[in-house]
Amino acid sequence: MTRPSRHPLWDMYREVISSADFVDLTHAFGPGQPRFSSFPDEERRLVMDFDRGDIAQAHRYSFVGQWGTHVDPPVHFVKGGRTIDELPVSEMLLPLVVIDISERVGRDPDATPTVEDLTEWEERHGQIPSGCFVALRTDWHTRWPDAEKFANLDQEGISHTPGWSKSVLEILLLERRITAIGHEQIDTDPGLAVSRGDSSLELFVLQQNAWQIELLRNLDQVPEAGALIMASWPKPKGGSGFPARAIAIVPR
Repeated sequence: MTRPSRHPLWDMYREVISSADFVDLTHAFGPGQPRFSSFPDEERRLVMDFDRGDIAQAHRYSFVGQWGTHVDPPVHFVKGGRTIDELPVSEMLLPLVVIDISERVGRDPDATPTVEDLTEWEERHGQIPSGCFVALRTDWHTRWPDAEKFANLDQEGISHTPGWSKSVLEILLLERRITAIGHEQIDTDPGLAVSRGDSSLELFVLQQNAWQIELLRNLDQVPEAGALIMASWPKPKGGSGFPARAIAIVPR
């Protein structure tokens, strides 16, 4: 006779998680990748190498914290805001909501989400839950790792990339009380705003004590509702940003 399990988390893993699909939402980073225009490129060198007769291989990496798929804690824009080491591990596993504007972005690279997008999502799936992670799907990740295609500059040097909108962020952060956002582009703000030095939407997000992950990928492999996001990063004391690993757990 089988004894009843006394380990509900193990039961959940066996019954749900172990049979789920795991979708990697993270770009592999390296020198020459798309990056914010004022950031230096990554430098990488071998400190130990098998080909030199060393017993191991070890690299020395040099890059800004906001490198590749990365996490931005509040302190990135807000003096005195939470640093990376102050983000609790309880926020590293959250319900994942995906707002899909990829079709509109295909017609207009300057597209941003609208309140109607949120209304239609909630008509299909119910109210966006508090404490969740909301990702903006634009399919911009397909341009990786081409830096020129990612920036999408016109002849005047103006960037044409999608981004968030203030009206949507206000609902998500002030009314739905979500924990974090994420997107596929380099910036929270659309390219038109960033080109004129306007990063007010990123400031708004981080002022709400929320955090974000930039340069996500593969959101086209994740449903609008029902998945989880597992996001992790190193723990530099007082850190203002660092490469992150983000994974969607999608039930079959």
